[in-house]
Amino acid sequence: MEAFFHPDQKRHHPHFFLRFGRVVACFETPARAEALVEGVREAGWRIREPPLPDPEVLAAVHDPAYLAFLRDSPGEWAGLPEAGAEVVPNIHPTPEMLAHGARKPEGVVGRAGWFLADTACAIGPATWASARASAGAALAAANAVAAGARVAYALCRPPGHHAYAGRAGGHCYLNNAALAAETLRRAGASRVAILDLDVHHGNGTQGIFWQRGDVLTVSLHGDPRHVYPWFVGHGDERGEGPGEGANLNLPLPRGAGDDAWLAALDEGVAAVRRFGADALVVALGFDALVGEPLGFLAVSVDGFARAAEAVSALGLPSVLVQEGGYAIGSLPELVARFLSAWRG
Repeated sequence: MEAFFHPDQKRHHPHFFLRFGRVVACFETPARAEALVEGVREAGWRIREPPLPDPEVLAAVHDPAYLAFLRDSPGEWAGLPEAGAEVVPNIHPTPEMLAHGARKPEGVVGRAGWFLADTACAIGPATWASARASAGAALAAANAVAAGARVAYALCRPPGHHAYAGRAGGHCYLNNAALAAETLRRAGASRVAILDLDVHHGNGTQGIFWQRGDVLTVSLHGDPRHVYPWFVGHGDERGEGPGEGANLNLPLPRGAGDDAWLAALDEGVAAVRRFGADALVVALGFDALVGEPLGFLAVSVDGFARAAEAVSALGLPSVLVQEGGYAIGSLPELVARFLSAWRG
């Protein structure tokens, strides 16, 4: 079985992270990639280096103006007087501004607020290179599955499921799971399901496919009334227009462990079956782990292995796309156990 990872994914090293009113060290570091690589090797999967995608390929799900901002903003930012090392917004368009006709600013400070949803997605000189390489891993894994592989793992770092078509957020810049799903659709799968296991709601993925009925988005996550992304991820969000009924959120209370999490997973798996998907993308976050630094739930390593067994039992061609998981010491075991438990 094959995994995909590009060394450029380790170049992005964000430093700015605002937590409870304090600037602290960011949890999304290059060491995560190294730990995940270790786990893939423990599982015995072959790691291949994917090609870097052209912006035109990324534009299948992302706004070209947003892609240009990710690529060019560090250089513009560096030209500001007394600029910090990373692009970090200090204002965002509020609902009132948007209702009154807010429009994209010309200056890089204003565009930072327009294109970045929060302060957990600082852009440094190497962010574009790493995000592009991460997307390349997802695209390569999806192409492998489209070509006949039963399963492929995309070691995506930085992660992607909080990224909208035109906005970064929550450590995410390019939506790797959405790119994988769109690749599978364009390769011939008539219906694709995305099953998101990250502790945080896959709000960007939901947004991208909100009005589409050909891609089912399912997310089990911590209750957004109490954890990021705070504003969306509720159980009554079902999609709109052609996408109505093609979105399922399964929020869980703080501290929910294996039993509750796996029961929610069973609901998600049943929804994928009802949808009649031809292919599956698993947005594989490990931050539901008990003791996670950014955690909210209390799932065990064994719980993740059981999840792999349950999801792989669907028997669908599957792309496993890495999302969160910040307990670096636990990542090798987590990914090794999950991949080893997968029955392709």
